[in-house]
Amino acid sequence: MPDAAGTHFRRQWDDYGVRLTTAMKELPLSKVYQLLEPGPVVLLTTARKGVANVMTMSWHMMVEFEPPLIACIVSNRNHSFAALRTTKECVIAIPARKLAAKVVKVGNSSGRDVDKFKAFGLTQAAAARVTPPLVAECFANLECKVTDTRFVNAYGLFILEVLKAWIDPKQKNPKTIHHRGYGAFVVDGETIRLKSRMR
Repeated sequence: MPDAAGTHFRRQWDDYGVRLTTAMKELPLSKVYQLLEPGPVVLLTTARKGVANVMTMSWHMMVEFEPPLIACIVSNRNHSFAALRTTKECVIAIPARKLAAKVVKVGNSSGRDVDKFKAFGLTQAAAARVTPPLVAECFANLECKVTDTRFVNAYGLFILEVLKAWIDPKQKNPKTIHHRGYGAFVVDGETIRLKSRMR
């Protein structure tokens, strides 16, 4: 049971039969996403009525290996929402650490008010399978189509299938950025390798 300070005491036994007490402090529910948001911050491009737009997105996850399926959240408050829902096409562009400042600026502005490609110096490149553009400065670009919209009304959740994937071989060992909330980001760190049956 939590005490007055919101600390929860959990009893457990160590390997020698000695009982240990672990103190845990209650975390506000509004901060849970900071613990579980796992993926890198990405840019999502859309195109509607001949106008391309780009938004910053960090709520996404893989849901299938092959064909690659990605679940992502796009709020109906975002300018990109209507374009994605209508055209059912987008590009997920993955920026490296060097683009972090631009990525934040993209996220802090709306395509309703500004051409974000021009305003923040991002270059549109033609995609092969979809209308929305690739972002030339990103080290990877994924051309996607929407394959499932059953959860869009309730949660803004789109299921995307990757149709074509691109990588920039000139960007060696790119480090991605991960959003921790309220302007805090973590940059990819050391890679470790452990034995696994999965390759």
